Amino acid sequence: MAGLDLSQKLAILSDAARYDASCASSGTVRRDSRDGKGLGSTEGSGICHAYAPDGRCISLLKILMTNFCIYDCAYCVNRVSSNVRRARFSVDEVITLTIEFYRRNYIEGLFLSSGIIRSPDATMADMLRIAKRLRREEHFRGYIHLKTIPDAAPELIAEAGLYADRLSINVELPTDQSVRAYAPEKNPATIRKAMGDVTSHQAATTERSYRGKRPKRFAPAGQSTQMIVGADGATDATILEHSTRLYGNYKLRRVYYSAFSPIPDATIKLPLIKPPLVREHRLYQADWLLRFYGFGVDEITAARPDGNLDLEMDPKLAWALQNRAVFPVDVNKASKEMLLRVPGFGTRSVGRILSTRPHRSLRYADLLRLGASLKKARAFITARDWSPGALTDSAHLRAQFAQPPKQLSLF
Repeated sequence: MAGLDLSQKLAILSDAARYDASCASSGTVRRDSRDGKGLGSTEGSGICHAYAPDGRCISLLKILMTNFCIYDCAYCVNRVSSNVRRARFSVDEVITLTIEFYRRNYIEGLFLSSGIIRSPDATMADMLRIAKRLRREEHFRGYIHLKTIPDAAPELIAEAGLYADRLSINVELPTDQSVRAYAPEKNPATIRKAMGDVTSHQAATTERSYRGKRPKRFAPAGQSTQMIVGADGATDATILEHSTRLYGNYKLRRVYYSAFSPIPDATIKLPLIKPPLVREHRLYQADWLLRFYGFGVDEITAARPDGNLDLEMDPKLAWALQNRAVFPVDVNKASKEMLLRVPGFGTRSVGRILSTRPHRSLRYADLLRLGASLKKARAFITARDWSPGALTDSAHLRAQFAQPPKQLSLF
């Protein structure tokens, strides 16, 4: 773009990318350049860090190819009617930045998204060229995540999956009605078809030919999506039900929840449930419970009559307080399913409890050594030398878990 040098474009387009949820390179195939062939790696203790102009630490070179956009989505800061400073990278500039940042050990991968310029096909074609040249010409073996465009031609997305580790397609909002209201140029059916195509391509790569040869891997780190929350008034129950369907239908690695914050120059006023960041955090916790702890949406959202999560405490603890009749549970006898419902018990600590029980009867101190958070769990369990007594049914139990503001944790 005339008038802006590369560093200025980077400042604008890395800042604009903060609204796109990123992810680490877990789940992809192992590649490294220790054999002297190529550049980059997806292995090790994690990818290196890059820093946006505002000091945020990001794990990838996370940029938009451009923040120009022909769409006018009401919730998007980069919509065509928004008064923001615009910039655009060329294909060569994105490749140069990725390689030079890697060589300086700033990053180990690329997260690339973009506004829609000219047309969905033209934009997707440029993103594909970037990934293809990084792999074929620069022999880059690091992690690549492409935020693909559902309106683009299916063959472009299909080819992108041959070069990117992960593809993601945004579902935008929790309901079709909201998408039609706030992003009228986007079609929910088109989005679902594109996600289904990615799922089909992934499934096809697991099938061997009649000679036993496996086809080239397609997006080996899987598919993810992003959902704006708090912009359309949807309840947490609605959001989590939609996420559950997405996981089941498209074998997603992750649904990312992005808290909506009002855009200063927005001409369309959107509803906002506060506080957005706390709500986003609770949704991630609830998502984790649905995927790995055997909870149902109706259970997690039953603590409040309006279908929203309790913002004052994590959803497992809120459920336990609402269902005290099933507690306390005996850690030496309870099933795995019931142990996973104890506040303060994670999947690892439950696994350690189950593997230890055949050899000894567990005491309170043993649970501490096994990694359980007894500050939360003590009111809901019994052990060989521990009973909560009347604590489980205490009228003041909820108040005991009230904490002053601090850094959020998963559970």
